[in-house]
Amino acid sequence: MIKKIVKKVKRVATGILNLDKLIDGGFKYNSTNLIAGGAGSGKTVFAIQYLINGILKSGEPGVYITFEEKKEKLYDDMLNSFGWDLEKLEKEDKFAFLEYTPEQVKKVLVEGGGTIEAIINKIKAKRIVIDSISSFALLYSDELDRKEAALALMDLINGWGCTALLTSQDDSDHGTLVSAALEFEADSIILLYHVKIKGERTRAMEILKMRGTKHPNLTFAFNMEKKSGIVVNSSKKLVF
Repeated sequence: MIKKIVKKVKRVATGILNLDKLIDGGFKYNSTNLIAGGAGSGKTVFAIQYLINGILKSGEPGVYITFEEKKEKLYDDMLNSFGWDLEKLEKEDKFAFLEYTPEQVKKVLVEGGGTIEAIINKIKAKRIVIDSISSFALLYSDELDRKEAALALMDLINGWGCTALLTSQDDSDHGTLVSAALEFEADSIILLYHVKIKGERTRAMEILKMRGTKHPNLTFAFNMEKKSGIVVNSSKKLVF
């Protein structure tokens, strides 16, 4: 009898408490992953927690590229809310903050890397976040152009040898507005919700898709806790 050899997929832990056990240990190595949600749903906290976990627990430096967040405010918020000292990690060349305009990222696609690639090489980054990709997508009015730009960006990220996390603004209650230009290309999509249930705002998370990964098709509540960051309540399943 011939035994079938199953190749073990290398995983990158997200660092989101109780999430990794739901997705076979984390994101696939060198994959591109999309986090979509509305205002206040926790996208930026998720992204920073992912980078912090890589630095502190796996020795993997990370790059954070933003179109919207201001450096001083982000650093203060993360330190005061969760004790994550991004300034210290930046001085140690373990973390890099890049504030770009969507137009600058468009230029990066043409140049094939530029400053971003130089910084990735400098700190030997293994994780990268782009927060949020929605502003970049708005540069392209034509759907075909958006898809081509998304493909070009994904190809560029794949060439950097990083496991990437992209955030996307989605103000619908049920995650119906994920950009089609990104949806077909991302290796995984996780939806974050901040919805009102019986008069009370509740945060929740749904794994919409994850290639090559067995995952639950359920929506789980999560909390943001001091020091810990996002903690998924895998025993609390929501219907809305």
